[in-house]
Amino acid sequence: MSVREAKIKITNLRLRTYIGFNDEERQKQQDVVINVVIHYPADKAALSDQVKDAVNYKTVTKRIIQQVEEGRFMLLEKLVSDVLDISSEHSSVSYASVTIDKPHALRFADSVSLTMDLHKE
Repeated sequence: MSVREAKIKITNLRLRTYIGFNDEERQKQQDVVINVVIHYPADKAALSDQVKDAVNYKTVTKRIIQQVEEGRFMLLEKLVSDVLDISSEHSSVSYASVTIDKPHALRFADSVSLTMDLHKE
């Protein structure tokens, strides 16, 4: 039996949030760039052409935006973990990966990024 696996990619979602543990970082919002990949079996959605049978990427993105913009994070690990939880909460999701870049976090680097993956059994 074959399964059509969909791969949703949310690319370069640019948001601002409070992230860091230094006083300066805690006082001023910083840019973050979010990339998300979500895998799910798409047979039902491909046949029905109904939103109810798919993972709605607009809904996922709105939840990510709310969490990031309203949150305060000391560590990039916490921010990435929260976004990963949102990205993988739909019951159909079999795999999700989140990478978040923190531009200008280091003096001589374009950005620092952290990636987390989640595989559902």
